[in-house]
Amino acid sequence: MTATRITYLIPTLDQSGAEKQLTWLATRLPREEFQPRVIALTRGGPFAAVLADADIPVTVIGKRWKCDPWAWQRLRQELRQHPPDILHTWLFAAHAYGRLALPPETPVKRVVSERCVDSWKAGWQLWVDRQLIPRTDVLIGNSPSVVEFYAQLGMPAERCHCIPNGVEPIAIDRSQRARLLASLGIPESAYVIVSIGRLAEQKRVRDLIWGAITLWQIRPQVHLLVIGDGPERTRLEEFAASVDAQSMVHFLGHRDDATKWLAAGDVFWLASSFEGLSNSLMEAMAAGLPVVATEIPPNRYLVTPDEQGFLVRVGDPVGLMQFTRCLIDEPGLAARLGTAGQVRMQTEFTIERMVERHVELYRHLRAS
Repeated sequence: MTATRITYLIPTLDQSGAEKQLTWLATRLPREEFQPRVIALTRGGPFAAVLADADIPVTVIGKRWKCDPWAWQRLRQELRQHPPDILHTWLFAAHAYGRLALPPETPVKRVVSERCVDSWKAGWQLWVDRQLIPRTDVLIGNSPSVVEFYAQLGMPAERCHCIPNGVEPIAIDRSQRARLLASLGIPESAYVIVSIGRLAEQKRVRDLIWGAITLWQIRPQVHLLVIGDGPERTRLEEFAASVDAQSMVHFLGHRDDATKWLAAGDVFWLASSFEGLSNSLMEAMAAGLPVVATEIPPNRYLVTPDEQGFLVRVGDPVGLMQFTRCLIDEPGLAARLGTAGQVRMQTEFTIERMVERHVELYRHLRAS
């Protein structure tokens, strides 16, 4: 049997959640059955080297503008030179360029992976999504709420599939905690809250800062580690300074080794107003940390309250504080929640299961 040719198209190969999931998937496909290649629409990134090490061809198109006809033409040429059996696109720009680059009558199966409940999209972007439904054979959402969002947009239910993200087993080295904290001038006796993610408005990091400050008033051993970078970083640092929180709120910036810092943490916080399926939340659970997150559908899919952590309303820093105070005062509770979250990730959200579900879908498309 000839191997099925799968081309993955994504805007970049930066070190971020969708790029990580794509790389895990492409590098773990059974090669006797599937022949993957990857196209980065705008630029490459760290994952390009991982793909190259796995002998997966990578092409960078070099898109420069939102509407770049030269990039569209080059993408069309690339798809003609290396025609796939399945074109699997990730994130909005790749969805649009990829589906438009293929003639409507093409026999290529077109799969799109939506990674978020995209309430951030402008009207024109939602219009584009609707217009391209006829050019979509399958839509994959990484949580039921993502699938529901696009079904309400008009995607037929029979073309929608839910394939959750996978997460690596994470064995944190707690013996490194003192060294990690000392590098930031934090005493080993501190109670450490960890947040990992892009510093963008949807992440509501200001709520994290307010919650940590409120908790610090009654539990002065509290410190907050904010790991990540993004457009809100300067404003957030200025806000922390304006409320005299510099001594207990630490901005670590982007870290290639972000998960290493989970070893320094006692609890993980996520205050996002919307998500798809948060990789950072899953990694914290895989590392055995109790979690306090916002009560949005994707987080409810991962966290059952009082089983793996707690959920609070969006925009409720007091809720973050109150639940975390319980964890500080009841170490046994924190250990129970952390262990339960770790078990859930190890049994229900493995990379192997994520790959298996994609392979099953690809086989179905090949046979149809």
